[in-house]
Amino acid sequence: MKINALTRTLLAAGLLLAALPGQADTINLQQAVEMSLAADPRIKEREQVVEAARGMLQEVQGNAGWRVSANAFIGLAPEAEGGFYQGGAFSGTTPRTDGDRIEGISDWTHLDFALIKPLYTFGKIEHYGEAARGNIDLKRGELKQTRGDTVYDTKRAYFGYLTARDIRVFLEDMQGRLDRAITSVERDLKEETGEAKQSDLYALQSAKGLLAKYVYQSHAIEKISLDGLKVLTGAGLKADLKVADERLEPVAFPRVDLAEFQSRALQERPEMQQLEAGLRARRALVAAKKADRMPDVYAGVIGQFNYASQRERLDNPYLYDPFNGGGLTPVVGVKWDTVFGAASARVNQAQAELEALNHKKAFAVAGIPFEVGEAYANAEANYNAQRDLGEGAAAARRWMVASLADFAAGIESADKVANALKNYVLTQTEYLRTVNDYNMNVAQLARLTGELK
Repeated sequence: MKINALTRTLLAAGLLLAALPGQADTINLQQAVEMSLAADPRIKEREQVVEAARGMLQEVQGNAGWRVSANAFIGLAPEAEGGFYQGGAFSGTTPRTDGDRIEGISDWTHLDFALIKPLYTFGKIEHYGEAARGNIDLKRGELKQTRGDTVYDTKRAYFGYLTARDIRVFLEDMQGRLDRAITSVERDLKEETGEAKQSDLYALQSAKGLLAKYVYQSHAIEKISLDGLKVLTGAGLKADLKVADERLEPVAFPRVDLAEFQSRALQERPEMQQLEAGLRARRALVAAKKADRMPDVYAGVIGQFNYASQRERLDNPYLYDPFNGGGLTPVVGVKWDTVFGAASARVNQAQAELEALNHKKAFAVAGIPFEVGEAYANAEANYNAQRDLGEGAAAARRWMVASLADFAAGIESADKVANALKNYVLTQTEYLRTVNDYNMNVAQLARLTGELK
């Protein structure tokens, strides 16, 4: 716990320095993930939910300890002077009878209390305690799931920024090449050399308009992704945040087969751990609701004290004045407080919730391997696709360069150049997007199997 606190303090200090004017913070993916895990308010919220669940367990365990109940008040009582016998005498044979006559009013101080400790509760405390421990594990699973979502969101922002930036840089380079070709055609048309036609200019200008649209879009995605990364890492929108990677690269393909991924998911995935914790808690709740129908055996001390300053005290063991006197005694007792119909209904309700969770687990056991298999298939497909698209983009670049050279030499038409350029732009941008999709497929596999990296 101390190490975690120190780490968070250092990270917070680093973020503060990063936010100072003129300071640029360059981070890689792993650093971005660590910063996001330290800064995400959603994680801090879940951590407090776990603490609340621990407090619930402490409350249940506290019910096994001493309990105190007390009531004290100051009121009024009838004044009484003299003895017990007729005429207020302190000895005689005829008991005193005052009727409804009130001679005066006295102050009355009252205190009653009970100090009790349960001895045996037929398993109530034990079962509710087990349910509370299951609830803690359930909340821990939610915390782990939130951390996994944070890691995934950070990777999506990081790879999204790299993809948009690389596409933007690539398209701006293509714009420069296209502008030079348009300038060359406009010069030939102006000089009327006969080497260029008006249709050549139109073909190149149409390609320029389409290219400009993609540049604007990539600019927007680049800014949005970087701003998202700033928010996730806690740096703030005004921070000068930079990424360390010079270009987008495909991550390594996982060296784990599908069956191993599916097995990990069924064991390590937060949702499965939550289901197991929920089942344990529900079973304990069913047992606790059944125990609620039984009494509690207890031991303790109970007492009462009364004092009225204007009433004579009776020193007679057979007579009790509720306004004067008191007593204290140890006790062993049985307390039974239940409504049989309602208690049975609560048991049935808890049992039904347990059965519902069992069915949910059965669906998860069947559905999670399919979900992992879907992500694995997508990762495998995009891995092969980006590899072939990379080769295709290289070929398209050679086609474009050759077309531009032929166009400059006057042996190629502008529409052929525009077609070659469009094909290169499409292939290269599709390659970069596929690399991004593949990287996110791998990130999704890690999230589905409970990995936090």
